[in-house]
Amino acid sequence: MSPFTIEQTPLPGVVVIIPARFSDHRGFFSESYSAKALADHGITTQFVQDNQSLSVSQGTIRGLHFQAPPHAQDKLVRCANGVLFDVAVDIRKGSPTYAQWFGVELSFENGKQLLVPAGYAHGFVTRAPETEVIYKCSDYYAPETEGAVAWNDPQVGIDWGLGDIAPVLSEKDAIAPALADLNSPFTL
Repeated sequence: MSPFTIEQTPLPGVVVIIPARFSDHRGFFSESYSAKALADHGITTQFVQDNQSLSVSQGTIRGLHFQAPPHAQDKLVRCANGVLFDVAVDIRKGSPTYAQWFGVELSFENGKQLLVPAGYAHGFVTRAPETEVIYKCSDYYAPETEGAVAWNDPQVGIDWGLGDIAPVLSEKDAIAPALADLNSPFTL
């Protein structure tokens, strides 16, 4: 029996991974990553770097980010504390799902993870204060290849679920270009 349940999404290659949890009176144990077990599901990405972020305020948006080739990154994202809404946007020119997005709630409680392949912009919004995110990357950070798409691009139309909460943004994310202005480095 696999320690993971894999849920397909409408976007090719973007999958939700749910590790099994084994609970008792002490709490739980979960195998959050296993290259061998994931390979049994056809996921063979080799990860080389782990990143961690803490967002103090609810409504913090980080993204939509990507790294261009030759340092494009697959990411495996999970929530270590709090709650976030994690999003992948297809930015691959020629893709039948170009400009479409998928989002899923990741939390410490549900243990879900999102696999975001290269060719997708990635971002999230925190739905609780003190939200901590940990993610694996398939290539090293290369700032010269960084790219971004506007979090509120109407062509993409992400429903971040902010309600009356004003988003907390970095300066870089506040001025990210629209997808229509991006010469995407990804092509099918």
